[in-house]
Amino acid sequence: MSRFVKKCFDFLVATLALLLLAPLSGCLAIAIRLSMGSPVLFRQVRPGYQSKPFVLLKFRTMNSMCDTQGSLLADERRLTRLGRLLRRFSLDEIPQLWNVWKGEMSLVGPRPLLMEYLERYTPEQARRHDVKPGITGWAQVNGRNALSWEERFRLDVWYVDHWSLALDCRIILMTIRKVLLREGISQRGHATMPKFLGNNHAG
Repeated sequence: MSRFVKKCFDFLVATLALLLLAPLSGCLAIAIRLSMGSPVLFRQVRPGYQSKPFVLLKFRTMNSMCDTQGSLLADERRLTRLGRLLRRFSLDEIPQLWNVWKGEMSLVGPRPLLMEYLERYTPEQARRHDVKPGITGWAQVNGRNALSWEERFRLDVWYVDHWSLALDCRIILMTIRKVLLREGISQRGHATMPKFLGNNHAG
């Protein structure tokens, strides 16, 4: 029953948000197209509920600059001025409302990470996939990307064990505050988060 309530809440809020944000989304898409070219959207396969793969959507924030060998430059070098602005206010996350609308994500839940991380989790850390991934989550409002991986996974599992609709509403309100204050967007020295290399490197 609780999952059904959460699903209905997600669908209704995502539908309303997509309608209200449609003009802004259109303007952002045009700005990205003019400044970075095509594609406007960043698409990447991520693990969802029970680790089932889905295609995550975001507004593109990086260019495609490569080194002399043809390899992409580091994220912090490819992140554009517009991309920094989008990330600063979490505007790059708006397309994920489509993932929520389609039932692949929730408004609130552990953030969907990379597929390659699945084999690096401990059994306890892997429990973060016992719920749908979210646009925001308990880890995001308690440090976001400024957290260590170990702290982030601990908060993700805490959310899995303590979920309620009231907690989701609290996290959404806390997220709005975090975005406005621009807290925890990245770790020092990184454009976002460093890669998770496994539990020997999680701290």
